[in-house]
Amino acid sequence: MIVIFCDNIEDFVRFLEKRVMNEIFYEFKEIKSQSDLSSTANIEIVLHFLAKVEDSLILYETKQLISKSKNSDSDKEVIHTLKNVFENVDPSMSLIKGKIREIFLSYS
Repeated sequence: MIVIFCDNIEDFVRFLEKRVMNEIFYEFKEIKSQSDLSSTANIEIVLHFLAKVEDSLILYETKQLISKSKNSDSDKEVIHTLKNVFENVDPSMSLIKGKIREIFLSYS
């Protein structure tokens, strides 16, 4: 299994032309802070897509850290913004909530 981690979203978008399907998968992970009394939470969004180079499948991945207030709906705003970014690259792409690592491991 080959996993390529992109440090920033710009590099991740640049590699989208290598994808083998039109789905970009995402998952949210809440980052636990040492103080639960804070009114903000840190959320990590992980983006994945599959690509093929010669005979090898490659999983491209990036992570972005988002700070939000604990009662906000900024998750939906982030997803809406990401959908717009990916639609500008290629309108046939779709953003799917899910973990592609399991699919990738079972495929390879």
